[in-house]
Amino acid sequence: MAFRGPGVWLWRWRRNPLKRRSDTVEAWVVLGAWVLTVVCGVLAGWTAARSVEQGLARERAEWRPVVGRLTERAPGRAAAHSGERVWAEAGWSGPDGSARTGRVRAVPGSAAGTAVTVWTDRRGRLVTEPATAAQARVRAWLVGGLAGVTVGVLPCAGGRYLRGRLERRRIERWAVEWALFDAVRGRPAG
Repeated sequence: MAFRGPGVWLWRWRRNPLKRRSDTVEAWVVLGAWVLTVVCGVLAGWTAARSVEQGLARERAEWRPVVGRLTERAPGRAAAHSGERVWAEAGWSGPDGSARTGRVRAVPGSAAGTAVTVWTDRRGRLVTEPATAAQARVRAWLVGGLAGVTVGVLPCAGGRYLRGRLERRRIERWAVEWALFDAVRGRPAG
């Protein structure tokens, strides 16, 4: 069979009397596009993942749980072991001792004065519970993977565009060469 052996896969790099300059240019374009796709995708993904993981680690280090008290009765009726939470108004003390209020998640039907855990930043502002280390790793991997694929698409698409332009140019040149060949042989062009 004609398509066996390692040389078939590297045909653009072998010496060949029929190989045109455009074949060599196309080989370099393909190689460059693949190298850029892999390098840019990996670097972008790694950078994004690292940034997300560091940001979430900073949140875990800076955000603190504070005991707050509901300032009003939580809406709804208490359901046994449902795990359902509703929004209710709560108050807590900031790091400077000032009184703070905000809406937090509470068990339905909880009475005013019920203790709730409130997460705050260094200034005492209400924040969500920070992601655990495992959750941060998963988020970092997802964001990093998405960033890597997104950035990797750019050089890949650029390489495909350049290959398409080279192919159109090659076909146009073949048409001209066939017309010249037909003219030499005395055939009408077209």
